[in-house]
Amino acid sequence: MVNVLISTDSRYPVNRKQIRKAVVDTFTKHEISDSTAEVSVAVVGERKMKKLTEIYLGDGKKHEILTFPFEEVSTHRDRGFVYPPDGVLRLGDIILCWPYVLEAAAADDIMVDDEVYSLTVHGAEHLLGTN
Repeated sequence: MVNVLISTDSRYPVNRKQIRKAVVDTFTKHEISDSTAEVSVAVVGERKMKKLTEIYLGDGKKHEILTFPFEEVSTHRDRGFVYPPDGVLRLGDIILCWPYVLEAAAADDIMVDDEVYSLTVHGAEHLLGTN
């Protein structure tokens, strides 16, 4: 079972079902949908995204999405994700910037829900290390 934790401000009318579907579909595609895992998705505004980009990337570019995998720092190459005692694999965080998502959807001439789905799949694949 994949648990998707979604955090958003009420002024961002994001379709939570699309986010959950994107994460679950990604797990199913990679044949790991039976895993007990958790993914956090936050929908933020432009100021917060700029701050995160400045702190973690420092590239001065606009990013619709950022991902932050939760990995164990280890000297062993055969180890990767942290496996806590409760058995829930916490993969990390996906951050979507709502204003940039709207811009990207308009530029691509697609529905906002489709853009959210596509970006969330992209983020989930980054967390899985498949993209």
